[in-house]
Amino acid sequence: MPAPGTLPAPPSGAQAVHRALGLLDCFHDNGPDLSASELARRTGLSVSTAHRLARTLVATGFLDQDERTARYRLGPAVAELGRLTFHQRGLHLAGPELDRLAARTGATADLAIRSGPHAVVLVGGSVLPPTGPGLRRPLHSTALGKVLLAWPSPTDPPLDGPLPAYTPRTLTDPAALDAELARTRERGYALNDGESAPDVRTLAVPVLDRIPAARFALAVRSTPARLPDEDLPRVLAHARTCAAALTVLLLPPERRS
Repeated sequence: MPAPGTLPAPPSGAQAVHRALGLLDCFHDNGPDLSASELARRTGLSVSTAHRLARTLVATGFLDQDERTARYRLGPAVAELGRLTFHQRGLHLAGPELDRLAARTGATADLAIRSGPHAVVLVGGSVLPPTGPGLRRPLHSTALGKVLLAWPSPTDPPLDGPLPAYTPRTLTDPAALDAELARTRERGYALNDGESAPDVRTLAVPVLDRIPAARFALAVRSTPARLPDEDLPRVLAHARTCAAALTVLLLPPERRS
């Protein structure tokens, strides 16, 4: 692997960088290894261009190639950068807090950030085999996503395009979603009652910064039977206590004192 910061010359300027990042983006679904032709199909590139970019990413450690099948997977450089940012963001400190929240509520506790039209779960009970890290969920049909939409960062783009239905309860009308986001801001938490999957109920609260914007979304997820209406105030209190702790723990190290 070349020294950090030294990369082989790209095929052509910024376009090559954009295309290479597009190849890496193909692995977001945590699926099987991909061939050059599959990478080409997913990115809209020619097979020869996809192969050339993939070989550059192999040379720099961002992809691995199976010698037997010639198929590609994410490489050690991605794992190294992921681990570094995980610790730089203080996410290693969030795990124990989420474990305590799960124990107190009897539910799964997760922490997520926004990535485009998705909420990406970084820490918590969902980040376990077989789901693995980086569990992506649509913003409009999840409590995590509603929190991230209700308290956006100034740099967050608007949620454009159609809102697909995942169950009969999914909000697919933009006006209905806007009304739900207004209710979320007013009460300080979001609910998902079977909107992303049947028989799943999720309560989520923001981990706010000074703007305030939701730097992270914190969710408690179970079934309606285990998260009944009468139990929501108790679960909400525990979730807010956890979010308050994470507000400090997830600050940059120089700001935690």
